[in-house]
Amino acid sequence: MKKIFIFIFISLLIYSCANKRGELIGVKQKKWFPEKPYGMTLVEGGAYIMGKSDDDVAQTQAAAPKTVTVRSFYMDETEITNSEYRQFVNWVKDSTASALLARKSDEANLGEESNEGIAEYAFKDADTSQTSEFTKYMRENYYDSNEDLYYRRPLNWDQDIEWSPEDYTGLEYIEVMDELYLPPEVWYNGEMKIDVNKLIYKYSWFDAEAAALDRKRNPTHRDRLPFIKKEEVEVYPDTTVWIKDFNYSYNEPMHNDYFSHPAYQDYPVVGITWKQAVAFCNWRTQYKNIYQREKNNPLVNSFRLPTEAEWEYAARGGIPSGIYPWGSPYLLNDRGCFLANFKPLRGDYSSDQAMYTVEAKSYLPNDFNLYNMAGNVSEWTGSSYDEGAYEYVSTLNPNMSKKDETRKVVRGGSWKDVAYFLRVSTRDFEYADTSRSFIGFRTVQDYLGSEKVKIK
Repeated sequence: MKKIFIFIFISLLIYSCANKRGELIGVKQKKWFPEKPYGMTLVEGGAYIMGKSDDDVAQTQAAAPKTVTVRSFYMDETEITNSEYRQFVNWVKDSTASALLARKSDEANLGEESNEGIAEYAFKDADTSQTSEFTKYMRENYYDSNEDLYYRRPLNWDQDIEWSPEDYTGLEYIEVMDELYLPPEVWYNGEMKIDVNKLIYKYSWFDAEAAALDRKRNPTHRDRLPFIKKEEVEVYPDTTVWIKDFNYSYNEPMHNDYFSHPAYQDYPVVGITWKQAVAFCNWRTQYKNIYQREKNNPLVNSFRLPTEAEWEYAARGGIPSGIYPWGSPYLLNDRGCFLANFKPLRGDYSSDQAMYTVEAKSYLPNDFNLYNMAGNVSEWTGSSYDEGAYEYVSTLNPNMSKKDETRKVVRGGSWKDVAYFLRVSTRDFEYADTSRSFIGFRTVQDYLGSEKVKIK
């Protein structure tokens, strides 16, 4: 340890001396050490033949073989589970309640120093003596000019939200919580129910692709504002998909319990639209970076949905000619057991020992340690669907991303699909604003940097 400190001291001394001598030494930043995100695995980039190298039995003519190269990325080992998605929903629920309580406190002119009821939920900047000069300047010149008087004001996350009616404190608190619940006349079984339509996640993102295209057309254009997109997404899953997807069928138990009951906490979340999946990715990025800022660490890059090419590359598991993620062209192992959760026979959903979905970590993973890349639930990708996309997308990190195309690529097949949809090269789509009982998702994150090349 002593030698390390001596080495650091000498390095800083050399850096300081060189800097004073006017040498080009670069701007030194905090050392970046790649960190594998929890629950993810590294998929090292490379080239492969994307598309149908085997027979196109459905004659879709939508996946002509093409050699492409993708960069390295981290990918979730499993589909996002009910438990993981509930963390997102609960965060939105808590932030919604916290914002309403802070507004109520502000309207009553209560600060954190007050002892009255909801004062402890006041905005962090309610006590202006603790507000930095920068925050004062921004509020004076930018934030307060917004239509929403509470735009960007920091919430007090140190104060826990009390959700049990027995723990409500004061009339103001009761009034706020009453806004979040459905009226008593629509309760059933005597249970208070949250109005899930009020659980809305708001975020903004920069449309780099549109900005680059605009710069190409007009090199002198410098306005970034048109490319800042604002989104508002209802985050609660549509649990009615279990009934809507199957006419003349009894699936009410799945509708009632699949997302909320702990028995299904490790099962893949379903009833999620493409837009909700994208919102989850944004939240996961922000949630991680809140911690990074607290620790004064470099921010992590964005979590996102995989491109179609990345998904297929990961599903192949390093086996170039594999029809399924496990490599072989067979659906059964040497003991006669099915290798994935799908519909093996006409109307026989239980031949693979599962009628609906199974836990996200079921069956054997592929050689990239990814579970259920075939079957269980189909998965959203970040790519738009076009039948002829393979003919013209780039061979380097290919991605079809038409902003006005509402059809989004889904991959992998599901518990209700026949074997054809489990093939790693099979393409399918669903509309971005549609949710299904058989579509979930998993996220990826770009790997920053690359291995140093060693010349032998």
